[in-house]
Amino acid sequence: MTDLKCKDGQFLIDGSAGQLELQINYAHECPGQNPVAVICHPHPLYGGSLTNKVVHMIARAVNDLGLATIRFNFRGVGKSEGHFDDGQGESDDLATVVHWVREKHPDSPIWLAGFSFGAYIALKMHQRVEAQKLLLVAPPVTLYDLEGVADVTIPWWVIQGGQDEVIDPLAVDDWVKQHPSPPIYEWYEPGSHFFHGQLNYLRDFVKRAWEV
Repeated sequence: MTDLKCKDGQFLIDGSAGQLELQINYAHECPGQNPVAVICHPHPLYGGSLTNKVVHMIARAVNDLGLATIRFNFRGVGKSEGHFDDGQGESDDLATVVHWVREKHPDSPIWLAGFSFGAYIALKMHQRVEAQKLLLVAPPVTLYDLEGVADVTIPWWVIQGGQDEVIDPLAVDDWVKQHPSPPIYEWYEPGSHFFHGQLNYLRDFVKRAWEV
């Protein structure tokens, strides 16, 4: 297994469908006991990858807070092997990445973030990977059944754009407000699904939410 040595870079690790591609960015030398944020990208069949600008901005904001981040490509994306599995295999991919992080940084809590499809995977898996915080951007409530996902009992945040052209923003609003353990919720009226021209707002929200 690759030796991180706490340096920024791209890595390939073994997953259940083949190798998975990771991008790691350290704000400082090593996390120590500080959290590591694992960030999930949007839908693989519609161009989603670890280079997505929303995912990149989340990582940048977290790095600005002095924390390490890991973005990764789900199976079938970039250098990650395998094929799209409609959320099942992708859930295993996330579990594999978190397990790898824990082997490298056993004292670091795991914080999860996800955008769109990635928000679904992060929400679905947050209990299984024992995440300590959760941040969702534009959760796809109209594309996947989020009602069957376990209740969130850790600190969590949701940001939703009011002009989302992919996910019905009012459906997200209803889902958040009806949740038994509501998140800290940010409704950003001008925001589109990809936060076109509004990424600085997203960055500032993430930094406020996860400031340590």
